Amino acid sequence: MTYFIDRRANAKHKSAVNRQRFLDRYRTHIKRSVEEAVNRRSITDMERGEKVSIPARDISEPVFQHGPGGKRTIVSPGNKEFVEGDRLRRPGGGGGGGAGEGGASNQGEGMDEFAFSLTREEFLDFVFDGLELPHLERKALVDLDEVRPVRAGVSRDGVPARINIVRSMREAYARRIAMRAPIRRALREAVEALEVEESKDPVLRNPSRIAELKAEIERLEKRLEAVPFIDTYDLRYNNLVNQPQPSSKAVMFCVMDVSGSMTQAHKDIAKRFFLLLYLFLERNYEKVELVFVRHHTAAKEVDEEEFFYSRETGGTIVSSALTLVDEIITDRYPPGQWNLYVAQASDGDNWDDDSVTCREQLMKSLMPRLQYYTYVEITPHAHQALWEEYESVADEFPDRFAMRQIVEAGDIYPVFRELFKRRAAH
Repeated sequence: MTYFIDRRANAKHKSAVNRQRFLDRYRTHIKRSVEEAVNRRSITDMERGEKVSIPARDISEPVFQHGPGGKRTIVSPGNKEFVEGDRLRRPGGGGGGGAGEGGASNQGEGMDEFAFSLTREEFLDFVFDGLELPHLERKALVDLDEVRPVRAGVSRDGVPARINIVRSMREAYARRIAMRAPIRRALREAVEALEVEESKDPVLRNPSRIAELKAEIERLEKRLEAVPFIDTYDLRYNNLVNQPQPSSKAVMFCVMDVSGSMTQAHKDIAKRFFLLLYLFLERNYEKVELVFVRHHTAAKEVDEEEFFYSRETGGTIVSSALTLVDEIITDRYPPGQWNLYVAQASDGDNWDDDSVTCREQLMKSLMPRLQYYTYVEITPHAHQALWEEYESVADEFPDRFAMRQIVEAGDIYPVFRELFKRRAAH
């Protein structure tokens, strides 16, 4: 039997392996605490860790105890009182147990719950557990900078980290055989000649010949010992070449309504939704670009700072944002090379017949090129014309168009998880 012992040091004298086992064991409790934390945090306080509490009764473990021993005869009565799933009351051990009724407990201090802190990384791992960008595809070759090193045989030159030990030893073995063969042959002939010379009658022996053969044997043995076990000539290195790879590049368009009908509470909910999306993409995907678009009567592409903190407002024409997204895709993000995503947040209020224009623009121009479109409507009231027109788009593209309603801040995280939950592979 083979034992592997991990003696790698853990930071701050903590056991990383045991901590991970603990997190996996109480995942349900931790995910519930993380969801509550996400719902109550502000948009500027999403990336810190979290303190998690677990009820003490949920971390208790069964223990073995010594029984009374000996040989006993027991008659077990039938069960007329309990059914499967009932929780059995612990047997009492006398009075003063502090169970709630009766006299007070004399057991001193206790612990109602176990509390510990999640690090920033652990907190975000739980926040985004089980989420993904839907329908992410491998696109055509984009540019030569997206390559992957692949094995391409061996070479004589390379760095020590890429040395091929098997090939190097094979080359060394072949070289030793080739270099030693003629020396061993000459040594064998010299030994045979010495034996013949020494087997002659003492009168007929040639002392000078014997001395010459012994010197030759000694010289050949030194030559054999001088052949190195491995030489720099033998070293072989794994050769790696850069092979162009299909691109998984993606771009996410974040479209936010900042019109006058969007109250400050609505805008705060929209910002928190987009901040979750921003953290999710930045943490889980290296090749995802973000494009921020704000709109009222006119749409404008902005940077991250202006998107989250600008106070600009006005009327509402949603189609202006869709038109701008369409133009940016045409100019900078060819669908054959990019996975295209749009996330839109609005209160549903729109200018007269502009909702019909939005539907036509989505159906004819945007949706045929997009991987996924999400729309969240932030309102506690009945849906308006924009939602009704978007329902037609959802019926036409059921797998790639999703729409949800957010009433209050507590709905943000559940809606976000529902929109970006991991789909089963088809």
